[in-house]
Amino acid sequence: MRERRLTTQTILIVDDDDEVREILAETLEELGYRVIGVSSAEEALLRLDMYAEPDLVITDVRMPGMSGLELAKRIRERGDCVKLLLMSGYFLPQQIPERFLKKPFHMHELQSAVRAELG
Repeated sequence: MRERRLTTQTILIVDDDDEVREILAETLEELGYRVIGVSSAEEALLRLDMYAEPDLVITDVRMPGMSGLELAKRIRERGDCVKLLLMSGYFLPQQIPERFLKKPFHMHELQSAVRAELG
């Protein structure tokens, strides 16, 4: 059984795969987080421009158009005070400043990574 905690923290999930986005959102909502899902990095940047910053952005690395790596770089360059968590099943290891989850991962690994980022 998952531990549910009440929080006002918001997580933005960026993944072009609807099913992955929905599973992650459901899992994180069950843990008590507010979740917003978008299907592209470009849409994520629009969300960041239009609304208050989320506490955490979880993004897939490989997506059509702008990659998750480019999205993370753009968020860092903007100076947004948002934490980042990258995930991919095809990512070749390289030095990145963000926490990384290799797909497929277990939901307890996601929970641990999110808690490590958000405290």
